[in-house]
Amino acid sequence: MPRPRHSLPLLLLLLAGPAVSQQAPPAPDAAPPVETPDEPSILPYRVEIQPTGDAGLDAALAAVSQLARLQEQAPTSPIGVLSRAEGDRERLLRALQSEGYWGGTARIEIAGLPLGSPGLAERLERAGPEPVPVRIIAEPGQVYRITSVTVRPENPAGAEAVAAATAEPFGLAPGDPAQAGPVLSAERTLRDRLLASGHPLTTVANREAVVNHDNHSMEVAWRLAPGPLARFAPPDVEGAVRVDPAFLRRQASRIAGDVYSPERLERARKDLMALGAFESVRARAAERLDEAGRLPTTFTVTERARHALGVSLAYETNYGPSGRIYWEHRNLFGHAERLRLEAEVARIGAGDGVDKMTYRAGATFRRPGLLGRDLTLVASLGALRERLDAYDRDAITASVLLERRLSERLSVQAGPVADFGRIGPPDGKLDPYQIIGFTFAGRYDGSDSLLDPARGWRANGSLTPSLSLRDTAPFAPLRLTGSTYWDVSGDRRSILAVRGTVGSLLGAGRSDVPRHQRFYAGGGGSVRGYDYQSIGPRDTRNKPSGGASLLEASIEWRQRVWGDFGAVAFLDAGTVGTGSAPDLSTLRAGAGLGLRYYTAIGPIRADVALPLVKQQGSSGYGLYIGIGQAF
Repeated sequence: MPRPRHSLPLLLLLLAGPAVSQQAPPAPDAAPPVETPDEPSILPYRVEIQPTGDAGLDAALAAVSQLARLQEQAPTSPIGVLSRAEGDRERLLRALQSEGYWGGTARIEIAGLPLGSPGLAERLERAGPEPVPVRIIAEPGQVYRITSVTVRPENPAGAEAVAAATAEPFGLAPGDPAQAGPVLSAERTLRDRLLASGHPLTTVANREAVVNHDNHSMEVAWRLAPGPLARFAPPDVEGAVRVDPAFLRRQASRIAGDVYSPERLERARKDLMALGAFESVRARAAERLDEAGRLPTTFTVTERARHALGVSLAYETNYGPSGRIYWEHRNLFGHAERLRLEAEVARIGAGDGVDKMTYRAGATFRRPGLLGRDLTLVASLGALRERLDAYDRDAITASVLLERRLSERLSVQAGPVADFGRIGPPDGKLDPYQIIGFTFAGRYDGSDSLLDPARGWRANGSLTPSLSLRDTAPFAPLRLTGSTYWDVSGDRRSILAVRGTVGSLLGAGRSDVPRHQRFYAGGGGSVRGYDYQSIGPRDTRNKPSGGASLLEASIEWRQRVWGDFGAVAFLDAGTVGTGSAPDLSTLRAGAGLGLRYYTAIGPIRADVALPLVKQQGSSGYGLYIGIGQAF
């Protein structure tokens, strides 16, 4: 007699969740249980799942079987073992169905007897100390296939939206195995497409899977209710304590009037987070439209601590130890402003005392939402005293930049800069200079982590047309850097990272601009193994004098070794030329190894590098310690 077709909710395709075995309470008229002083004996057992030839099915069977999962962590009595086995019957059947084996069967043998055999419980009670063998035997049979996939609108008003959502493949087609995962994934894809097309009230009105055992097939059908197309209403903001609520509403209301999409809502949430005043921002969309047919939304914010203090330390051979401390005031005037005061000491212990050390101090003020737009004012003022192998410099610097985030990953900056001070060769006479300019900069970060990227790529660049007021000489330093990351193993354990930098001094020769505006290479963040700023042209005293062009490249293999420890192998190369185009004839390369200790905030880095082409007057190796990957 032919087997019937079965129509059942798609929910039955899901695996059953973990269950806890419980004894049924006694009937009201039953005699009270007899108390015994002896506790139930524990029955050790060992589970074997007979391979089916399908690795995915074997994994599903092992995942749902309480007999298998609890045999070590929750020993139980003979009655408990039988209870687990009884519950496993249904779970194993659903595991078979989830993998497309709708006609499959499963049986369980305990101590060589099929589950349900007369006297099995008594036999288990008499079992010795050796683990009782338990076998799970699944006979999957033939994989069932999808024969038809139907998607219909719940009502005529949603026909156009549903047609658009199904215009492209959505992950399920006739001929595919009748597995639960792809069916549910296809449903999510359809729903996500409708949401992204501006239908926030999208629901799955009905889903149906019809299994036909005669021809080992399944028919899948959905009815989708997209609901009306909607735009964002002006959102509400909750949770603000010190940040001006009116300012927050203006920031959040940039989405008002936009066609609804989850992506646009998430971007608005991240824009609020980017203000820097909040520990967290949650976005919640309403379940119904307002009277005007718009979608109300609410952002709930949690403010950060108003003040922050931080310290960072680093070490580099030749450049020496360096330390930095900062203090930050968040939400200075109630509009998420940030004031950051910073001080740095570098080359600690260089020379005979404090004379050869480098000092920097500065203040940076950030004001987001300038003029009610997506603009941030970034004003900086700094003072520094640098004592380096390439030059000595005392200066005051200032800049007033406007920054705009064009997307979640792309931002641009532009604004005037000024640099007034004195500069000269090491231990030589310092000549005054005055430079004004206008900088253009951009940054794209498509990586998956700030301090420990494993995938994606980054790019940043700057061009600063400048004028030296002392001799009215124009020039324009250009610098471009890009890096990319490949997760070779797919689990963030083996990563290949590559970086490249190119720079050119446009509009002037290197002798026409102050030394600190020229290009240098060597040291951490550049070509490891060489002294800081040591690669490139030199003066008559064999001191670095800087160049008019720069070319750098680095490649790293980053490998997790054990737990939170990792290792790195790297090769760096770089050259500095006297002309505006890079000169490969002076290329220098360094190679080395490093250790990483991965923390919650990023890896702690220690690298040792050797120069492959030694330079007169430079160290024979380089040691670099810091936080975060080298790039």
